Order: sequence, then structure tokens, then C-alpha cells
Amino acid sequence: MKNLAAYMREPETLYLKEVPIPVPGTEEVQVRIEYCGICGSDVHYYKDGRIGSYAVEGDFILGHEVAGIVTETGSAVRHLNVGDRVALEPGLSCGECDNCKRGKYNLCKDIRFFATPPVQGALQNYIVYPANMCFRLPEHVSTKEGALIEPLCVGLHACRQGGVTLGSTVVILGSGCIGLMTAAAAKSMGASEIIVVDLFEKRLEYALKMGATNVVCAAKEDTEDRIARLLGGTGADIVIETAGSEKTVLQTAPLAKSGGTVVLVGLSARSVLPYNIGAAIGKELTIKTVFRYRNLYPVAISAVAGGKIDVLPVVTHEFTLEDAKEAFDTAVGDAESVVKAIIKLF
Repeated sequence: MKNLAAYMREPETLYLKEVPIPVPGTEEVQVRIEYCGICGSDVHYYKDGRIGSYAVEGDFILGHEVAGIVTETGSAVRHLNVGDRVALEPGLSCGECDNCKRGKYNLCKDIRFFATPPVQGALQNYIVYPANMCFRLPEHVSTKEGALIEPLCVGLHACRQGGVTLGSTVVILGSGCIGLMTAAAAKSMGASEIIVVDLFEKRLEYALKMGATNVVCAAKEDTEDRIARLLGGTGADIVIETAGSEKTVLQTAPLAKSGGTVVLVGLSARSVLPYNIGAAIGKELTIKTVFRYRNLYPVAISAVAGGKIDVLPVVTHEFTLEDAKEAFDTAVGDAESVVKAIIKLF
């Protein structure tokens, strides 16, 4: 039994290194990681070495979308046993600040999140983790599905922020993994019309599989005109931006109906972007934002277990740990085809 970890030292480099197998503390469990998804943030760190003020320094392990099997438990752990399959919520908050006490622990200033420098990620065979942030998977939910619970939580949080409910009309800009998970979440919440917009037709095919009722290829059609025709000229109840591009952010206000809601999810390369404030004020829009998610892992697992949401269609590429560099190079170089790449460790 050995523990291999995938390290990057500088952009677009990745190598495997054997590290000690960690021993769990009193309230921790040791987990053998079976699957790790490659997130857009992982790709940014791999390609550029940083996201905003977060910069990779020295050897760094990527990966935060993970699930695996409990292989050892700390002496005080009662709700998990060796052999349990678990999904790991990757952020550890302080539990003491005002945000934590209000239940908004995703906004904790001292949160420690896998693969956000200087916190090492989880792309390794074995890790130890607090047991209370490891969520048992039902028997019929695989660890592959478990590794996709994290991006599903982002989509669920986006829909909650937007107030998606029975009969809502929803426009989602961007059909990457988060856009697709948002479409699936919107469908599960009862949205009657879910329109997904993207530049790539391949991605839009997956949007239809994940719950979209209509798709718009922005490379071939005028997005605003097409959506106006689909919605009878009224605009959408909720517009959710997941692409993080300046153009799509600017489109959100014109696409929303008067009194509607805009939800900004995607992170842009620039932190300051122009916005159509005139349209937002004229329509009296509610503008909300998303930073990760909170209190949603049990909800997401239940939705997958109950058949409300099928997360597996987003996986387009699968690699082994030994091929981790190829996995990241593919995610960087073939953005049109890669919706979600996932690494199988065991």
C-alpha cells in the first residue's frame, strides 16, 4: 500500500510523488480516494499558476471534487465505519465567526478549501479529513457520482439564490460543468423552461441531456433575439451566468424580465467588469452572486440517490492517476470537447 500524490511545481507541469500515508486524528477518518474531478479552478492553477491573489508556490497538489472509501477511523468517530463510501465537502470553516454562526460558512474568512493555496488538494491515494465533513453515500450511489456532488452543489446554490421554483423560466449562460449542473438543478426544482446558451454545439448536446428544454448556440444565433422568441418577448424569470465572460455578464440584464433575478456564478479573469446598470434599474432586477455553496451536500446526495438528478452524463473524459498530466493537458487544450474530466485513482 502506497500513497501517490500528483504535484505541480510550475504551470503545466505535473508529476507523481510517493508521500507518507496519513494517520487520522481522534475525529478524523482516513479515506482512500477513488475519484477526483478536474474543476475549472484546478485548470486555472495548472495553466496560470494562480487565480487572482491565490498563487501556487512550491509543490502543490490540485483537486477538490473527491469521493472514496473510509479505510481507518479516529477513536471518537461514531457515524462512519471502515468500508463506508463517502463524498468529501472540500471546505473547512472556522465555526466561530459571524458568517459561520449565521449558517453562511462558505463566506468564512478563515475557510480552508482543498487546492486553494496554501491548502493542498486531494489528488492523492489517501488523505485524512474531519469525519463531520465526510458524507456517506447510499449503496446505489457510486463514488464516481460522489465526486460530482461538489459541482452539483454549486448548481443547486445558484438556483436557490435565484429563487427557482415550480414554473420558473430560467436562462443559463454557459454549458460547462457548472452550467449543466445548474440546468439539472433547475429541472429538479420544477422550472418549466430552461434555456442554455453556449458557443459550442457539442456542449449544448449535453445541456439537453441534463434538463435544458431549449438551447441557443451563440456562435450561430443572436442570443437575445432567439431567447425573446422562445419566451414570447417577456424575458426570463431568472438569468444565471456561469461562463464568467464579459460578454455574457453584460447579457444578463437584457435577458431578464422586469422584476426578475440575475445570478452571477462565473469567475472572470478580471475582477472589475462593465455592467448594464441602466437596464437593471429600469427593470428593477434583483442581482445575486454565488460563492461556492453551503448546507447542500446532504441535499445533493439525496437528489442523486432518489433519481431526481443524474450527474454522470457530464463526464466526457476519464483518466488514471498515472495519466494525470494528460488529463490536465486535455482539459486545457480541448475546452470544446471536455465538459468534465475525472481521474480514477483506484
